[in-house]
Amino acid sequence: MSAPAAVTRPGRGSASDDLLGSFPADLLIGGKWVGSSDGARIEVRDPSNGEVITTVADASVADGLAAADAAADAGPTWAQAVPRARAEILRRAFELMGEREMALAELIVRENGKTLSDAIGEVRYAAEFFRWFSEEAVRTHGSIVRAPAGDKRIMVEHQPVGVSVLVTPWNFPAAMATRKIGPALAAGCTTVLKPAHETPLTALAIGALLMDAGAPPGVVNVVTTRHSAKVVDALVHHRPVRKLSFTGSTEVGRLLLRAAADRVVNCSMELGGNAPFVVFADADCDQAVAGAMVAKMRNGGEACTAANRFYVERPLAAEFTERLARAMTALRVGPGLEEGVDLGPLISQAQLDKVVALVAKSTARGAQVVTGGQAMDRPGYFYEATVIGDVPPGAELLSEEIFGPVAPVVCFDTEEEMLALVNDTEYGLASYVYTGDLARGLRVAGRMESGMVAVNRGLVSDPAAPFGGVKQSGVGREGAHDGLLEFLEPKYIAVDW
Repeated sequence: MSAPAAVTRPGRGSASDDLLGSFPADLLIGGKWVGSSDGARIEVRDPSNGEVITTVADASVADGLAAADAAADAGPTWAQAVPRARAEILRRAFELMGEREMALAELIVRENGKTLSDAIGEVRYAAEFFRWFSEEAVRTHGSIVRAPAGDKRIMVEHQPVGVSVLVTPWNFPAAMATRKIGPALAAGCTTVLKPAHETPLTALAIGALLMDAGAPPGVVNVVTTRHSAKVVDALVHHRPVRKLSFTGSTEVGRLLLRAAADRVVNCSMELGGNAPFVVFADADCDQAVAGAMVAKMRNGGEACTAANRFYVERPLAAEFTERLARAMTALRVGPGLEEGVDLGPLISQAQLDKVVALVAKSTARGAQVVTGGQAMDRPGYFYEATVIGDVPPGAELLSEEIFGPVAPVVCFDTEEEMLALVNDTEYGLASYVYTGDLARGLRVAGRMESGMVAVNRGLVSDPAAPFGGVKQSGVGREGAHDGLLEFLEPKYIAVDW
């Protein structure tokens, strides 16, 4: 592997700036680090102050197609590699992520803005996908059965889909990459990773890590670009590409599904969410508030699984709202690398403006701010941890994915009323239920139109569990054995012996 290009950055002389120089800043294509064909660069900004911290290569359409061609060239050899060999590379990648944990976490903080504790948690979660799929790589089981007519054996085996384009968002730049790369490599697919332009550094670092773990040239390619729509559209229409795995908004997902239909490209879509957090009156209020802080404030609320709207049974509503507001007010806000910080900035000015607008529209319609409710008067994209009560039905704060530290609370009186409110959305990714009656919790979970439900806990994700949604929250699953199957296609062979 050739040496990564030196990072171009404005120097502030800090140890964190020195960290940036140890990571690649160019495109990874065919095992080599190369600049973009037109020499363009992307400015990467620190959300805590808005300053440019570095630049990376800005891939053109030609660069994206070159990456797909490199993946196609490496495809046959990688598909024929023995499962154990693929597994060992993924296992080594897991180990390297552990060894580089702090450096990767600090890198995530610099380009994403989340707190260091959140970033460390993400690196550990991301690494687990490499470990999980290193184990799943040897479990691509097939089957042989006798046909009902008795005239043949029906033999089914699973083969890799082929060149896979992986498009990841900025909110979990490490975990969303490993959750796709892990199963793709385990299945025998070669890949082109296209990360969000806001957080390209982590993706490039993971590409370098996989090369260090032994991934052959062309098996993992990374293209960073500001021209996502053009590059991804060209890739989807490029003949060698057979798979698209996308995590992002439902709006963009619809566009990509339309584009993929032109060539009938195999698609996995992990799209938007609008997660309800339901608290019944018999719930332990302390536990419900603790769970709400995890479900809402993990990653500063910038997560597709984040609790987006809170439905609390009326007898407990005032107490829950007060305790939640107290917990939110206690959070220390600041740059993610500062000691003791609980809440970092939002990713960009555009995202900050969106949160400001959503809160303003709700308060104009009568919602009451219990705590927070303002952008902070300081450099960077900071918004106060916020709780809002008396949110009117139909408020945009309840129908749109907030992606910020804002918790709107709504009262309900009956289980049926609550379920009607919870399911009145085009989304169906995650839901949360707190109750002292487990039978009711399971009954409600069964009636929620969600791909995932957490009962009496604020965290739902696990590499060993199938992650994904229903309705317009996506198609397919990531994680678990299901995630491996997304990159495999069954082949039926009729055998007569």
